[in-house]
Amino acid sequence: MRAVIVDRYGPPAVARITELPSPVPRPDQVLVRVAAAAVTSGDARIRAASFPAGMSLPGRLALGVRGPRNRVLGIVVSGTVAAVGQAVTAFAVGDEVAGMTGARMGTHAELVAVEAKRLVRKPGGIPHDAAAAAIFGGATALHFLHAVADLLPGQDVLVIGASGAVGTSAVQLARIAGGRVTGVASDRNVALLHRLGVDEHVDYGTTDPVSLGQRFDVIIDAVGTLTPASARALVREGGTAVLAAASLWQMLQARGPVKVGPAPGSPALVERLLPLLERGELDPVIQQTLPLADIAEAYRIVDSGRKVGNIVVRP
Repeated sequence: MRAVIVDRYGPPAVARITELPSPVPRPDQVLVRVAAAAVTSGDARIRAASFPAGMSLPGRLALGVRGPRNRVLGIVVSGTVAAVGQAVTAFAVGDEVAGMTGARMGTHAELVAVEAKRLVRKPGGIPHDAAAAAIFGGATALHFLHAVADLLPGQDVLVIGASGAVGTSAVQLARIAGGRVTGVASDRNVALLHRLGVDEHVDYGTTDPVSLGQRFDVIIDAVGTLTPASARALVREGGTAVLAAASLWQMLQARGPVKVGPAPGSPALVERLLPLLERGELDPVIQQTLPLADIAEAYRIVDSGRKVGNIVVRP
């Protein structure tokens, strides 16, 4: 099968197409023929070994010292079941599925073996590109807004990095839940954010979110703008501020209303997202869809820091 491998950490050019043996599913796994996969900020950080401050050594010890042990990156997949392991009863060959592979990664390829428990059925009305685009940011935003922050209708929500994968989903999901949303992003994305449902837009090029003079019930900082101290200054009593891109030092400082840490990416979150996509309530916001062979270009877009929404590759 054709797959993208990363043998060593480095710039986008280290990701290259090669031929690998097709994976054989274990008894509890499903072999998925990949129709679309996302190229996320998480994939880019692993490729470049660009870990949050203080996390470089733990990151390399966990993932690989000179390059990732799992050479095929990618955690999001939408595709069709090509084979099932002996113990799998939930899926059959030909079923359309979507989900996240977790630490095993492997979706930047024509085929990927995934634990059946990590996948859900993809409704036929959702294009594979849309499913692949929405899952990472959408599941992350759902977890932060509801499981962590317990968002209630009528609350004020601040989303920093509102034009990215997590941010575009957070804006829409907060609006769907009845929140009043302020989105922080570049002024060039103001039309997009208003289309997605923000009540107010803040241009980070001219306004520091810390200086807004307003407090919020829920804060999602998807890009690492806030510190625990500045987040406390912005969050209302009883509210929650989530720092999704915190450094090790910030993780150690986080307490009280300030929360840090990754989202679990569980299939239950994906199952909540897909009906919203199917009904047209959630826009997956795809900046570009590229062939798998153009993976280096996909990474260059992500690395630029100017990505809007999501980048999708097709094998």
